[in-house]
Formats: sequence, structure tokens, C-alpha cells
Amino acid sequence: MLEVVSINPTNGTPQQTRVAAALGAEASSVRLQAAMAAGSAPDPALLETLVERCAVEPDFFVRDMLTWALIRLPADLTLPRLREELVSGRAQARSQALHTLSKTGDRRAYAWITPALLHDADDEVARTAWRVAVALVPEEDGAARETLIGDLVRQLGRGDRNVRLSLSRALVDLGDEVRPALEKAAADPDPRVATHAAATELLRRDPEAGFDAAVEEAKRVVALGPERLAAAEEAAATARPGPTGHGTDERAGAAVPGSADREGGGAC
Repeated sequence: MLEVVSINPTNGTPQQTRVAAALGAEASSVRLQAAMAAGSAPDPALLETLVERCAVEPDFFVRDMLTWALIRLPADLTLPRLREELVSGRAQARSQALHTLSKTGDRRAYAWITPALLHDADDEVARTAWRVAVALVPEEDGAARETLIGDLVRQLGRGDRNVRLSLSRALVDLGDEVRPALEKAAADPDPRVATHAAATELLRRDPEAGFDAAVEEAKRVVALGPERLAAAEEAAATARPGPTGHGTDERAGAAVPGSADREGGGAC
């Protein structure tokens, strides 16, 4: 049987009570309609109801509509309440509050994105914090940007592919400022860190390159080292077939079958 939860003011029940009831309905379509109604008729009295629901709502589309409803309320009311959620013990509350702050576009919120959030143990919270911090960090505040780059670079090599991709995108979005930090990280003794740093730098130089392709190239760079990589590439270029179908080493005048011979069995 279709679940029906009224959100129309026909029974005299205060709006926040009706919306709260609808937002707790079993059917996601009912919850979505309730969030839409809350955003269509913004009411500061609904602030607490909407924020609390963000922390527990399982459906992505409903959460996004809750965010829309929240940003329709006065920012001076919404922002302080979202700030409180950033230290919540519930990971989803922290993540959704960060997401909503990003939608406000209010740069005052940047100061609330603490190292604790950027390094949050929950991957989803950390990923959201990275994205929001990059979006809100003031362009003119060099010190803040440098600190943010340091916090992000220290997490290179973290997590699975999706986590690493999120971190790479955040760093790339910061522009040329990240190059020195990435170059330093690419020499890290931990191959996971070095590979992630090298892949991110490749993406920064060529945003059209795919992440997986950049990672594979970065693995090759890390495995060979810069000097051996340059030598291998030079040998490969020298060994390209000439008119007779053989590579020629111009310095020695000898035929070179391929760069693998010089590297003792292969470059990769």
C-alpha cells in the first residue's frame, strides 16, 4: 500500500512537525517531497529538523534536496548550525555539513575546515573536506593555501583508487602552487606516496590524461628513477627503426635492437 504522509497545512499541525514526520517516512519519494516542500517555502523553524535529517538520511537524492532546502534559509542562521555539525560524532553529519557549506559558497566557512577534518579517519568525510577546502580557500591568502597544500600532500598514498583520485583532483585544482610539494613527494621512500605524487603531477600537467594511465606512468617513473627513465627513453628513441628496419646508435654506429637490452631485460 502506498505510504501517504501529509505535508500540507490542512490539519493545523505546525509545519516543522509535519515536515519532520514526512522526512521520517519509509518511502524515499515521500522524504524527497518533504525536503522539496521545505525548500520551496523556507522557514527558519525547520533548520534543526533539516540538519538533523541530513545526519541520518540514507538516500543521496534526498540528502541533496535537504542541502538545497538549507541553503534557501538565511546564511547567518544556517552557517553557525552547520559549523556545530562539523564536530559531530556521526561521520555522515560531518560529511553532509561540509557538502552544504560548499553549496553556500561562503568563504567564511573555510576557517572551520580544520586539519582534523582534512585528516578525518572516515574517507568520505576527508574526501568532502578536501573538495570543500579547495573551493573555499581564499585565492589571495598565500599562507592559507600553502598550509592546505601541506595537509593534502601529507595524505598522498591514502586509501583506495577513489580516495586517491579525489585527493589528486583536489591538488590539481590548486594549480601550479602544488608543483614543488608534489616533486618533493615524488621522491618519498614510500612507493605508494611517490607513485601518487607523480601521477598527480602528470595530471596537473595534462588534465586530459586519465587517472589510471597517469598512475601506470607514475609507477614506471618511480621504478626506474628519473635518471634511468631518461636513459631508457633516449635509448628507445635511438632504437626506433630506420629505413632498413633497424635501430642505429649514432654514437657507436652499432645496431640497437631496443632499449630493453640496455636495461638488462626491460624497463618496467
